[in-house]
Amino acid sequence: MGADDKIKNAAEDLGGKAKEAFGKATGDDSKVAEGQADQSKADVKKAGENVKDAFKH
Repeated sequence: MGADDKIKNAAEDLGGKAKEAFGKATGDDSKVAEGQADQSKADVKKAGENVKDAFKH
């Protein structure tokens, strides 16, 4: 994966954290869940990047 993909994944992770924090602050459980889901997607993508990087070396 390129640098663009890594940046997008980091942005998705940060966005998920922000959604989760906003949801907790406002008592909106659906936003908390959305934020956690976004973070999980970003984590899966990061794991895929790590596997690809391991095979490059």
